[in-house]
Amino acid sequence: MTLDRDYTYVMPSPPVVRINQFLNLLWALLSKYVNAGEVIDKAAFEKLFVYSLSWSLAGLFENEDREKFHKFLESRNAPLPPIQANRTAIDKETIFDYYVDETTKQWKLWEAESWTPPKRIKFSQLLIPTGDSTRVEYIVNKVANLPDMRHERRKEPGHRNALLVGGPGTAKTSNLVIYSNKFDPEEMLFKRINFSSATTPYNFQESIEAEVEKKQVRTFTPPGGKRMTVFLDDVSMPFVNLWGDQITLEITRQLIEQKGFYFLSKDERGYFRGIEKMQFLAAMNHPGGGRNDIPHRLKRHFFSINMTPPSQKSIENIYGRILEVLFNPKKYTPEVINMRPYLIDATIAIWDAVKRRLLPTPTKFHYTFNIRELARVFQGICNVAEKPEYKVIESCLNIKEKMRPELFLIALWRHECDRTFIDKLISNNDKKTFTDMLDRVTKEKFRESLGFDDEQLMTNMLFADF
Repeated sequence: MTLDRDYTYVMPSPPVVRINQFLNLLWALLSKYVNAGEVIDKAAFEKLFVYSLSWSLAGLFENEDREKFHKFLESRNAPLPPIQANRTAIDKETIFDYYVDETTKQWKLWEAESWTPPKRIKFSQLLIPTGDSTRVEYIVNKVANLPDMRHERRKEPGHRNALLVGGPGTAKTSNLVIYSNKFDPEEMLFKRINFSSATTPYNFQESIEAEVEKKQVRTFTPPGGKRMTVFLDDVSMPFVNLWGDQITLEITRQLIEQKGFYFLSKDERGYFRGIEKMQFLAAMNHPGGGRNDIPHRLKRHFFSINMTPPSQKSIENIYGRILEVLFNPKKYTPEVINMRPYLIDATIAIWDAVKRRLLPTPTKFHYTFNIRELARVFQGICNVAEKPEYKVIESCLNIKEKMRPELFLIALWRHECDRTFIDKLISNNDKKTFTDMLDRVTKEKFRESLGFDDEQLMTNMLFADF
């Protein structure tokens, strides 16, 4: 099997970098047992070996290639998780949905961490953990806890940094922010730097220098001797010059590789400024289609993971939790509360249908429908649900048509779908296509389950917030 020939990497990665990632992750998983003086058996080691191999060689695959890679491992009798046939066929579960439990040394399915909703819900600021975010956080944390120096004699630093690669709306930034929110502020500081095409080496150096203080003559550390994690968001954005270089990323590489850069002040220009106790996280879009890649010399310092589009299970988990909090039994009737699963199922169905049917073309390049469109539909519903004091939903019985609350929510849902999807379409034919899909999904998801006839369901109400 040749990986580059048989599989598609979302970002080019040299074989030597993949092998380096494999050794780093395997060492990160084994170090717990080494430090404790615990001897593990052959079966446990093989599971850790296969887990590390999968994420280092296939971590930059999309879901389809991950399923293909799982089948390849299966054909080689690798010690894979015992996945039932129906879970493989329906939920598309693979080795990437499991990890090796440190206590039992057995495969365990990733599950989302518990989430405590804030007292005041601001939809755009919600960060809800999912199974996808939990597994990424696990790998990022394992790599981040590797030793500072991988080889003392060669003065070779450890590769403790992680890079998330993904398309728009795959929660790259959100996952790293969730991870950083768990830092102990007494031990670890956090600095976020947003890169753009206008970010220069000087801008980057200034941003780093503003966060450190002098420890010795030309050695600097974060304040209070603490460690600092620097998050480089949109790291591939810096401008590519005529020679194909991204000079901003060269000084970034210098900081990571040589632990410092040179003074720019007139008095000390030419002397090296050492910067210690820093590690890095980064996020970027898939390269290609006009989007930049990053140099291989920078990639080799990161453990790279592709953020795949969220699974239906993750989407149901995210919006199910939000609607569960907003459609509170203390504020709403059982008829309203029972609409939660129907709204989630219908929204996923229309979103999936639009993605498959209305594809981008050179004249419709903006026809990309990711999880952000899904979020906008739910945000409109939540804007109404989070203000029970206005009794918008309950008051629907008082209007001229005397609508049931369930039908009122369907009308609200159809309105939000129109505003999210139709407003993005540029031709009447595409708008008619979407309207037909919306009508079909409305009938499929609400007619039989709620007992409404077709005429009632085809609402065209408009909603506004004054």
